[in-house]
Amino acid sequence: MLTQSAQVAQSTTQTFKLRGMSCAACAGNVEGAILAVPGVEACNVNFGAEQASVTYNAQAVSVADIQAAVEAAGYGAQPLNDNVLDFDDEADRRERDTERRHLMRKAVFSLVIGAILIVGSLPMMTGIPMPFIPAWLHAPWFQFVLTTPVMVWAGQAFFINAWKALKRRTATMDTLVAVGTGAAYLYSVVVMLFPQQFHGHGDMVEVYFEVAAVIIAMILLGNLLENRAKGQTSEAIRNLIGLQPKTARVVRGGQTLDIPITEVMLGDVVVVRPGEKIPVDGEILEGSSTLDESMVTGESVPVQKGVGDEVIGATLNKTGSFKFRATRVGKDTFLAQIVTLVQQAQGSKAPIQRVADRVTAWFVPVVMAIAGLTLAVWLLATGDLTMALTTTVGVLIIACPCALGLATPTSIMVGTGKGAEHGILIKGADSLELAHRIQTIVLDKTGTITQGKPTVTDYVTVRGTANGNELALLRLAASVEQSSEHPLAEAVVAYAESQQVRLTEAQDFEAMAGSGVQGSVEGHWVQIGTHRWLRELGIATEALQEDWERLESQGRTVVWLAVDGQVEAILAIADAVKPSSVHAISLLQRMGLEVVMLTGDNRRTAEAIAQEVGITRVIAEVRPDQKASVIQDLQREQKIVAMVGDGINDAPALAQADVGMAIGTGTDVAIAASDITLISGDLHGIVTAIQLSRATLRNIRQNLFFAFIYNVLGIPIAAGVLYPLVGWLLNPIIAGVAMAFSSVSVVSNALRLRKFKPRLS
Repeated sequence: MLTQSAQVAQSTTQTFKLRGMSCAACAGNVEGAILAVPGVEACNVNFGAEQASVTYNAQAVSVADIQAAVEAAGYGAQPLNDNVLDFDDEADRRERDTERRHLMRKAVFSLVIGAILIVGSLPMMTGIPMPFIPAWLHAPWFQFVLTTPVMVWAGQAFFINAWKALKRRTATMDTLVAVGTGAAYLYSVVVMLFPQQFHGHGDMVEVYFEVAAVIIAMILLGNLLENRAKGQTSEAIRNLIGLQPKTARVVRGGQTLDIPITEVMLGDVVVVRPGEKIPVDGEILEGSSTLDESMVTGESVPVQKGVGDEVIGATLNKTGSFKFRATRVGKDTFLAQIVTLVQQAQGSKAPIQRVADRVTAWFVPVVMAIAGLTLAVWLLATGDLTMALTTTVGVLIIACPCALGLATPTSIMVGTGKGAEHGILIKGADSLELAHRIQTIVLDKTGTITQGKPTVTDYVTVRGTANGNELALLRLAASVEQSSEHPLAEAVVAYAESQQVRLTEAQDFEAMAGSGVQGSVEGHWVQIGTHRWLRELGIATEALQEDWERLESQGRTVVWLAVDGQVEAILAIADAVKPSSVHAISLLQRMGLEVVMLTGDNRRTAEAIAQEVGITRVIAEVRPDQKASVIQDLQREQKIVAMVGDGINDAPALAQADVGMAIGTGTDVAIAASDITLISGDLHGIVTAIQLSRATLRNIRQNLFFAFIYNVLGIPIAAGVLYPLVGWLLNPIIAGVAMAFSSVSVVSNALRLRKFKPRLS
């Protein structure tokens, strides 16, 4: 029996590019086919992105097995390369262009034929004699000759796909089109061949070749416009990939060489000149410059970089020249990871999409039933086969659910892409949807509200400076703290180094989560931590009580130093508030959100910082293992809670929150545990993320309205419900035009999201 860890290790996720889907029902068919493969654990098909994200047990099933299942269902699947920056976007674009030209030829051909047939049918359609229109234009045999190529060549894909669906005992948009146009065409052929069978009162019975031809032309035109618009929804990904330069200038063997970026290796020394883009991620070895990182972080202010600073690939070097060592290349670069996250988000499915999928799954069978009922009712009520047929065809054509399938994924694709442009990485569509419902924002203090670069401001000892006592104590403290990764520990070490204090190695080091650290230095037992911890250890702190209270009331974080069980000193540490925090928090509050500060710091210090940034609710003195419980308590108040943090100790709270937002400048653990990453670390990113979520959800609702309104209004009219009352029937040609425009209106509306701009004033 496999252990849980072994099972996890065997699970892998692969993204496939899908071909041949025409509507949301097709997406459901593909998803069902993949899920039926033994060993597949999860599958998410995105109709708008034409992608499937499949999680499967690599020991039980292969990529080829999944491809075979998709092909057996009548579609195509091509695995995408894991190295996203090698993703051949150009090949994908060429393929889409080829498909577009193919659709264009068929649509233009069908439209020309349809126009000729419409002109020939005008006297019949209007009931007005038109002697200037030659009679042969309306001759059944002439119309048959023109329409047959449209059915056989231009519209063949609808019939082939409908046949495949029938063999699978399913129905799709192609089924509706094939049944509708096929019925009109076959009826007309029968009338043409056996006209005497339809001459009820000696009048010529009309044929409907023009209906079949024009409907196919309209649907092909709709597909053409849809193809063009869907290509634009991937613009964000193309823009991101396009940010990376094609070549890099590296130093090898004492020579400077220009090589393709794919040949850059870890450890290569790369030279960057003013005005050039940085090819890969790295650390500056020589020189300094100002970098424009807005393309990746969304932060418009240029950043000064010098020796030791990290640089991000694809950002722009503005002023100076420098050399850096490549630390991440290929799919490991920061840009590649952003592209991966955006692709995964665009391929994910929002909860509102699952509702649409369930509706779509029932939609086609229900429409087929309504069409059959329409045919039966009108035949029984009037005995008029022509009327029964035209109403039935109208129902089948206008009910096409393709717009319903596009309504959500197109908006999600554009929305997540806009997020990436503003330095906001959204891991899944569900997070983007949920963010607009956030009621409470919980902000971690250090590194989130503040800059996360604390410095020692005050150092007070019990026995003063006699015999170098201050420096001796500082050496003990810093020697223990240098083994800790905590920002406050780094501040103490940095302060000691600034005082030219030589450190030594501590023995028996131990970190007490949420309390402090302790260890042995040169025979002395040293403890550095909170006042609460020292009191719990039974160490008297009265000697520095007044200094402690004074410094905390000034917003300082105070750490206590005890040596051999005796309190010896306190160090006050200040972490400056980020310049943007006050304004961002004010904006969140004006949006009607409750903003809460959560910190492990003591209450006096926390309240001083909270007062500075305008936060009234403070939850202080919380240990790392208690932060998730605090989020749970807020959720018990029936609130949708977002947690924003940057540290490892924030990860459980980020995971517990309804929406976890990680500061991109924080730890990888925090980013991994979050739903949304704010790359720049600016709290305005929270405002942008929520506004983007609201705009996206508003756009999805508009799309669903556009998708449903044609069906809700069109199906009853097409079925002839209003005919007994006002004599209204829906011409199948008009139904075809309406169906085509429903898809175009949905995609066009989704593309409006590309104009999204956050309101930060």
